[in-house]
Amino acid sequence: MPSFSRRVCPAFVLLLIPSIAAAEESSLLDGWHDVWLLRFLVNILGYSTIIIPGYFLISYFKRTNYLEKGNGICFPFIKTCVFGSEAKTGLLADVSVAPRNEGESGSSVKQVVKLIFCAAGLQASYLTWGVLQERVMTGSYGATTPEDEGEQFKDSQFLVFMNRILALTVSGLWCVLFQQPRHGAPMYKYSFASLSNIMSSWCQYEALKYISFPTQVLAKASKVIPVMLMGKIVSHKSYEYWEYFTAVLISLGVSMFLLSSTPSKHLSTVTTFSGVVILVGYIVFDSFTSNWQDNLFKHKMSSVQMMFGVNLFSCLFTVGSLLEQGAFFDSLAFMTRHSEFAFHAVLLSVCSACGQLFIFYTISQFGAAVFTIIMTLRQAIAILLSCFLYGHAVSLVGGFGVAVVFLALFLRVYARSRMKSGRRAAPPLGQKV
Repeated sequence: MPSFSRRVCPAFVLLLIPSIAAAEESSLLDGWHDVWLLRFLVNILGYSTIIIPGYFLISYFKRTNYLEKGNGICFPFIKTCVFGSEAKTGLLADVSVAPRNEGESGSSVKQVVKLIFCAAGLQASYLTWGVLQERVMTGSYGATTPEDEGEQFKDSQFLVFMNRILALTVSGLWCVLFQQPRHGAPMYKYSFASLSNIMSSWCQYEALKYISFPTQVLAKASKVIPVMLMGKIVSHKSYEYWEYFTAVLISLGVSMFLLSSTPSKHLSTVTTFSGVVILVGYIVFDSFTSNWQDNLFKHKMSSVQMMFGVNLFSCLFTVGSLLEQGAFFDSLAFMTRHSEFAFHAVLLSVCSACGQLFIFYTISQFGAAVFTIIMTLRQAIAILLSCFLYGHAVSLVGGFGVAVVFLALFLRVYARSRMKSGRRAAPPLGQKV
């Protein structure tokens, strides 16, 4: 009987004293922000409040043959969003290839200057972005004394929104100032790549709470392994011997790095597992984004138009979810309290937007192989820079593992470029030489 009364008594106390019950409820509501899975599900719920009504509207317009029957001032807008031109013309040659041909006809000095400009722009944009990303997600703001822990920013979705709103502005201005091809894709199709893009970015920011930045970079560099597995299982693709060899080297190097890394004070078995799960989510979402964008390029569009369309829906999804959660104004309040964070968030967005433009320009001028080499170098430098600035300890075996990974990546780039040049050099059957 006494044990029963001890169990029941707290419940009566909470009922009789509403302030205590409110405090208990408040602590439970505040605690969910510390569970990444709950934040992920809440974000998805916020996006669904936009996606589900949009789905029913698009289905309604298609079911009622609005394209044939519709009219009025809203008709051009609905036609662009729901139907587009629907004429697929293949990859766009006049936007992506023509500038590269002009660059190849220029002098060697100009080509070298352009290459240095592209490499410097990509390195500066993404190295700064990587350093700031780790600083924002792992550091604290407002600490006045060494004993003061300060305040840590936790909302990864707000950083995604900041990046996307500036990228939307830059790509929109680019489309206005420079001539673009006539757009053909239905606008709603960008929403698929946009959703997976913001989720991959969210995972990228969120993972830094549970794993080190060098581990994240190596995991991103080893995306080739799950991509090959998926291609083999789903698409029944066949791969060259050097692709299997480099994939084995990458997995070996990543394993050496992870097994030799010394655990940090903020990592535990649970958080390490959470970091791995979030990284897997990043790889899945990012792989879908690239594949869906490849499919969208069957419509006639430029890369900057793709950038504008994806970022338009990204801004819509993220600002809607932030407002529904009440996190938008909380994040703005954090920015007003900490001017250093505001500077970091804006600079992070500038680096992300400029980096996307440098990607398009580099690929148009020098092709994907040169771009891959530059970005592979950037990943290697980013690991060294992160270890230097934030004190990540890497053992001799772990450093050798990093070297093995990037050696394998360079071998893949070299083998792929040799294969492509061999195909171009081989004349078609029946051609007179």
